[in-house]
Amino acid sequence: MKISCASAILAVFLLSTRELPAAESAMVNANGIALGEVTATEAGSEKSGEDEETNLAKQLANPISSLISVPFQANEDFGYGPSHNGYKFTLNIQPVIPISLTKDWNLILRTIFPIVSQHDLFYVENVPKSLHIIQNRSQDGLSDTTQSFFFSPKAPGPFGLIWGIGPALLYPTGTHPFLGTGTFSIGPTVVVLKQMGGLTAGALMNQLWSVATEEDRKSVSQMFLQPFLSYTTKTHTTFTINTESTANWNNTPGDAKWTVPLIFSISQVLKIGKQPVSIQLGGKYYVDTPRYGPDWGVRLNFTLLYPTARPKLGPMPGTYSK
Repeated sequence: MKISCASAILAVFLLSTRELPAAESAMVNANGIALGEVTATEAGSEKSGEDEETNLAKQLANPISSLISVPFQANEDFGYGPSHNGYKFTLNIQPVIPISLTKDWNLILRTIFPIVSQHDLFYVENVPKSLHIIQNRSQDGLSDTTQSFFFSPKAPGPFGLIWGIGPALLYPTGTHPFLGTGTFSIGPTVVVLKQMGGLTAGALMNQLWSVATEEDRKSVSQMFLQPFLSYTTKTHTTFTINTESTANWNNTPGDAKWTVPLIFSISQVLKIGKQPVSIQLGGKYYVDTPRYGPDWGVRLNFTLLYPTARPKLGPMPGTYSK
């Protein structure tokens, strides 16, 4: 079934207009703090007069915050293939779930489920009919799933650094040979960042190696690197510049190993009814790609946000209420 950018955006809009149930109250929040207590971060927000939306925007800029979020990230990339007319639509459903392990440590579970529709990525124009070659011009379905487990201390480290480390896994869930690697891969992942006022700067990376490969498929040795810099304003708007670069170390000699998109995006935290959400719009320019890689792209991201449940003690600036 053909998946288009317009239909995906419509689906996200319809989802956003539904009345979603509020998160159920818990005895402790994701940081292991008893309900009614105020964390150091929240206390600082109260003193600085930050409202809930601004605090949510700052937490969203932190990949390993204790905020539960469910992003629906739609990407459309253009300029693929030998003809440079190919395009690829990817809808990444990527929930982030924090789990309190002890009073000092969190486990942050990040999963990416990619739904892909691509056209003419491998199409060669003007092939002589005498060769009787039938080209598969379109592929639609699931790509490989990536899951990361970050073990992160609840208190910032030296110099106020926030960090997390753990394993990353790549599951061969691709429904077409052109949509997945056909391998189960594993490797380390790490994230380090610092937040100063409205500024967030850091980097996330992982390195994956295949440990089980399907017959007639190539092994994987791939690194993902995402340095990021963002600034959140008092109006809950966040400006972000980053790259989501991938290095395929097994690429053939003479072909570029790196795919380097430069991404600039603007996001806004708001509420639809009682449900806090974030809406992001961005553009991508590919600084470097392997042969027949994309030239540019666009991104629309819709994120459901679930703040830590707090007791109903009346409105208090900088705190969360159910």
